[in-house]
Amino acid sequence: MKKTCIQCQTEMIDDCKVTVEGDTPGMIISQKRKGSFNHVSAKTKASVCPNCGFVALYIDEFKEFKQL
Repeated sequence: MKKTCIQCQTEMIDDCKVTVEGDTPGMIISQKRKGSFNHVSAKTKASVCPNCGFVALYIDEFKEFKQL
């Protein structure tokens, strides 16, 4: 699904890698749950606007996360 910049309405470039300097590569989003499968996590990606530089973070595995 193509993302549109909320600042200038330009089509964004998806699937960009996110790295935090001085730490392990990338950022991980996680959620602790109850039960035997009590943890879900996903690697963070970014979309970048080539027009204004706005950055939006997202994960592909969003359907695995559930509201507690």
